[in-house]
Amino acid sequence: MDRSLVDLHTHSTASDGTDSPAALVARAHDLGLAAIALTDHDTLAGLGEAEQAGRERGLGIIRGCEISTRSEAGEHHILGLWIPAKADALDNWLDAVRRRRNERNAEMVARLRALGFDITLEEVRAHASGSVGRPHMAAVLAAKGYARDVAAAFRDYLGADGKAYVPKRVPAPEEAVRVLAGMGATAVLAHPFLNAASPTDVEALTRRLAGCGLAAIEAWHSGHSEADTRHCVELARRFDLGVTGGSDYHGANKPGIQLGTGHGGLRVPVAVLEALQERRRAGGLPC
Repeated sequence: MDRSLVDLHTHSTASDGTDSPAALVARAHDLGLAAIALTDHDTLAGLGEAEQAGRERGLGIIRGCEISTRSEAGEHHILGLWIPAKADALDNWLDAVRRRRNERNAEMVARLRALGFDITLEEVRAHASGSVGRPHMAAVLAAKGYARDVAAAFRDYLGADGKAYVPKRVPAPEEAVRVLAGMGATAVLAHPFLNAASPTDVEALTRRLAGCGLAAIEAWHSGHSEADTRHCVELARRFDLGVTGGSDYHGANKPGIQLGTGHGGLRVPVAVLEALQERRRAGGLPC
């Protein structure tokens, strides 16, 4: 295998993916990828297992996470890449984020029960190996016949227009970028066009975050069109940012997205990773 591709946005059972960190690494190795970044939502819990599996298989592992944030313009996700091995401050900060998520989970389950569904938070937790979220609620709803499938559960009950939806209580994107940059991680604006944001809105957000320590923008993503990718590359050029890309693989929870190739033949060459590494070296940061 030539191992010419990387995937710098993946999820495991430590958050809302369906592959364990070790299984994710094994899959990446078997697919011939050169490296992956494990970027679970608001947690670092899977990184140790992924790194060990990477050492055993000779696969490059970038320590990462994905942080949900919100501004007046809507929801934004911030990736952290090259999280230091000693990251107690970040872990404590993420613990507060997770506590707010747990409160939201309990409120959403209460709303589902008010709709007449026999569902408990304990059942939802039983469907999760790591942090609990809406995909696990959807799995319970589908398993108990309250929704035809996971997609229907999101559409009718758990999505932004669903009957049981509760908005996330999350930090501002500036805060997440500052926390990541302050510990030497590469802070990345993830999939900025995924939620139908306009080029004007994305440019304004990028400008704001570039002043807080943003280091890169995710140009290649399963939810991006070719035009979206071009916009991201141009924004990176204008604001002197790196570019990155990944599938946003979640396993069976997002069956249309494949590891390494995403949706629609996504390909992120290893040169993208090498350019990010060079930017870090130029800034005196390890990689």
